[in-house]
Formats: sequence, C-alpha cells, structure tokens
Amino acid sequence: MTTTAPLPAWLVAELRSDHAGETGAVRIYDGILAASRDPAVRDFATRHRATEQGHLDLLEDLLPPADRSRLLPIWRVAGWLTGALPALFGPRAVFATVDAVETFVDHHYRAQTDRLAAEGILPHIHALLERCREEEVHHRDEAREAGQGPAYGPVLRAWAALVGGGSAAAVAAAKRI
Repeated sequence: MTTTAPLPAWLVAELRSDHAGETGAVRIYDGILAASRDPAVRDFATRHRATEQGHLDLLEDLLPPADRSRLLPIWRVAGWLTGALPALFGPRAVFATVDAVETFVDHHYRAQTDRLAAEGILPHIHALLERCREEEVHHRDEAREAGQGPAYGPVLRAWAALVGGGSAAAVAAAKRI
C-alpha cells in the first residue's frame, strides 16, 4: 500500500518510529523464543511474533527504505535482549515485559490516530494504524491475563518501568534518526 502523495513530515517521523518499533517487537519475540522452554510462553511468543511481522510488513510497504531509522541494527539487538532477558527469569517476567511494551505502544499509536483524525487526513493510514493498535492492545491484555497472580514485586515493577521508559526513548530517537 505505497502512498504516492508526500506524507506530512510529522507522519514520516511517526512511521519511522513505528517501523523501528515493529522491528524491535519481532526481535523481542525472537529473544523470548531463543531463551524460553515453557510451552505456554513459546506458543504466546510464536503467535504474537506473527502479528508483529505482519505489522512490520505493512509499514515496510508504506515507508520507503530511505525514510526508515538508521538505528535499526540497535533496535534489533535491543529488542532481542528485551525478550531474551526476561525469558530467562520465567513466564511472569515475559508477560510483565510484553504488558509494559504494549501499554506504551497503545498510547503511541493512539496519539497518531488521534492526530490523523483531528486533521481529517489519510484515512487509509489511520485505519492501518488503528488496526495495529488494536492488535497490540490484544497482546497487552493477553499478557496481563497470563501473568495474573500475586502482584508484581519491586524488581519486576522496576524492570517494567525500565522497559516502558526505554520504549519512549527509542521512539524519540527513531523519529529523528
């Protein structure tokens, strides 16, 4: 779905960050699959990796290579580590990580769809981003349900905060570079 008309500069920056984020998301699930032997976690990661790859494919059709982040190698490594490290500590750590990432992504995509709607432009991109957002919310909700149990302890809460903050920092960098 390549767009022929030039996109607003703000949207190109947002799509650059979306592409970088979906690249990292695919790698998060690759990291989980590399480190986890838990069948439920592996099933979760395999299913959600496929969805993230679909999002990445959509964004690659929309965003020309010249407009993509030059930091993609960093996002690939960071994503893999963000998946593999918690997988070493078990399912609750994996689900807390996915919850943190997808909570951030929900807000990130929502800001874009809200702006597109407010400006009344590019309904096809609005619909694509809204579909991605809804699927990310589903990932978050499934992770929350799977990770239920006693409240997360201070270490896991700190990790989730680090993941959320890292996601925000990565988006800020990807918008520019």
